[in-house]
Amino acid sequence: MTESLKSKLIKLAEERQTKNDPSHDFQHIKRVLNLAVKIGKSVDADLDVIIPSALFHDTVVYPKNSPQSKGESDESAKVAAEILDGLEDYPKEKIKDVEICIKQCSFSKGIVPTLLESKVLQDADRLEATGAISTMRTFSSCGQMNRPLYDPGDPFCDNGHQQFKSGIDLFYRRLLVVEKTMHTDLAKKMAKSRTEFLRKFLDQLKNELIESDIIKPTS
Repeated sequence: MTESLKSKLIKLAEERQTKNDPSHDFQHIKRVLNLAVKIGKSVDADLDVIIPSALFHDTVVYPKNSPQSKGESDESAKVAAEILDGLEDYPKEKIKDVEICIKQCSFSKGIVPTLLESKVLQDADRLEATGAISTMRTFSSCGQMNRPLYDPGDPFCDNGHQQFKSGIDLFYRRLLVVEKTMHTDLAKKMAKSRTEFLRKFLDQLKNELIESDIIKPTS
């Protein structure tokens, strides 16, 4: 992909990206783009597909507690296809693969990617769902949805967990499990390091809740 086309796509993506959700803002898009390019190069994936897929994978964003959020990836894929089809210098035969990558990116749908480029995009996006950045994104979403940081009666989900009823609940539903869903060697290495950080974070949180007399120390 030429630098001029890449710059044009970045500009279009930034203009479209939501300004009301810090966990899905353009900084998220930039990180996913950079990760996807890095991972894509490591497996010789098609960057003509990777770059627009990363830039537009979250171009349609609804509040997490909205029923419409389930259709975000399909809507984003449709918008991406329309944008690319309107660009004279983008190869039209690759638009379908971009749509597939975006549709298969969603974590909640549990889709197994069918393309190499889909695997790369899914890996890059899921790296944003583990580690320090995922911690910040999780609690940003908590604030938007008015969810508690943790359940004081069961802070570490020892009695099971519901779907995003608290910030820490999401750790056990998503942040700690995405490491096992990675496809590429580079992403697996990155995810391992990020997951180790999460476990240290939870250990520190437990220590602080003990100090605050919220929970009792285990013998």
